[in-house]
Amino acid sequence: MEGPAMIKILYEDNHLLVAVKPKGILSQADGSKKEDMLTILKVYLKEKYQKPGNVYLGLVHRLDINTSGVMVFAKTSKAAARLSKQIQEHTFKKKYHAIVEGRLEGGSTLEAYVLKNEIEKKSYIDAKGLYASLTYQVLETKELKGGFVSFVDIELKTGRFHQIRAQFSHIGHPIYGDKKYGSRYTIEATEFPLDAYRIEFQHPISKKIMTFQQESLHL
Repeated sequence: MEGPAMIKILYEDNHLLVAVKPKGILSQADGSKKEDMLTILKVYLKEKYQKPGNVYLGLVHRLDINTSGVMVFAKTSKAAARLSKQIQEHTFKKKYHAIVEGRLEGGSTLEAYVLKNEIEKKSYIDAKGLYASLTYQVLETKELKGGFVSFVDIELKTGRFHQIRAQFSHIGHPIYGDKKYGSRYTIEATEFPLDAYRIEFQHPISKKIMTFQQESLHL
């Protein structure tokens, strides 16, 4: 489906817009001059439908700037409220692929309390934080110069700030190249190996189960 430059539109109806966020683009404006999905897609809708004035588009969830992935936006306030409720009730499913340092085997559930430090823009595992949960399954391990890495499939149960990065760092397996969370390796930001490759939710109006997936990273 044709959309704005750089942005792939996966689905659009009167209530929703589903698109793939590339690495290096913000989910929403943060006061800097960096491009963001919300602004790009509002311009796209305004031009496509030749709408005068402001265009409504609700941000339902976010992705880190260097994480690519599938995002759903709400075109009405009713859709936004119903999708947000699904996220709060953990019925909105989000799956990620990541490459982490070290040799992991099998799969497990990680549970912790994640506390965001607003000044550092970083999360820590801290009893004062918010409950965070995810499950993961190791798909492949590979030896690189200097050590092993593991390719993991992750299902996010809660959506805390930098949750995946903080939780894997806490168990000694930071995202490969994630210097902020203790990685020994240096990579380009555009190569950051964390992709939100799949989302599943109930359509806020029709109640149909909607699933969207993008091509993701691999070892």
